[in-house]
Amino acid sequence: MAEDIDIDLDDIERRMDGAMTALRQEFLTLRTGRASASMLEPVMVDAYGSMTPINQVGTVNVPEPRMITVNVWDKTLTGKVEKAIRESGLGINPVVDGTIIRLPIPELNEERRRELTKVAGTYAENARIAVRNVRKDGMDQIKKAKSDGMSEDDQKFWEGAVQELTDKGIAKIDASLESKQEEIMQV
Repeated sequence: MAEDIDIDLDDIERRMDGAMTALRQEFLTLRTGRASASMLEPVMVDAYGSMTPINQVGTVNVPEPRMITVNVWDKTLTGKVEKAIRESGLGINPVVDGTIIRLPIPELNEERRRELTKVAGTYAENARIAVRNVRKDGMDQIKKAKSDGMSEDDQKFWEGAVQELTDKGIAKIDASLESKQEEIMQV
C-alpha cells in the first residue's frame, strides 16, 4: 500500500513553506509609506574591510510612523552607513546628526504605489515558481517509485497528495500578495 513507498510529504511541504517564508522576507523590504526597521535589512555597510549588515554597526529604531533612526556605534562608520543607505535603492535621503542617522520616509505617490504592487507581484510569481519546482521534484520521486514497482493506485494517491500541497502553497502566496498589494495601495 501507500505506506510502503518512500515519498516524504513532510519534506515537500517544508520546502514549499520555505518559498512562502522567503516571500514574506521580500515583502518586508517593500516600502509602503510607513517606517519599518526591516526595510534596512538588505543594506550592507563596508565596515572594517568587510560587508556587514547595518544592524551590526548600529541600532535601528522606528521612533515614529514616518521615521527610522540608525544610531551608529562607531562614529568613524557614520559616513559609510549613510553612503550604504543612499546607494541601497530604497529612495530615502539620510540626515546625519552626529552618530544618529535619521531616515524620513516620504509619502508614496500613486505611480510609485503601482510600481511597488508590480514588484510585489514579481516576488509572488517567483515564490509560485519555487513551489511548482518542489511539486515537480515530488512528482519525479513518484515516477521513480512507479518504475520501482509502485502500483497505479498508489501513484494516483501520492500525486493527489503532492498536488494538494501545491494548491495550498499557491493559495497562501496569492492571499499574501493580495494583502500586501492592499497595504501598498492604502493611502
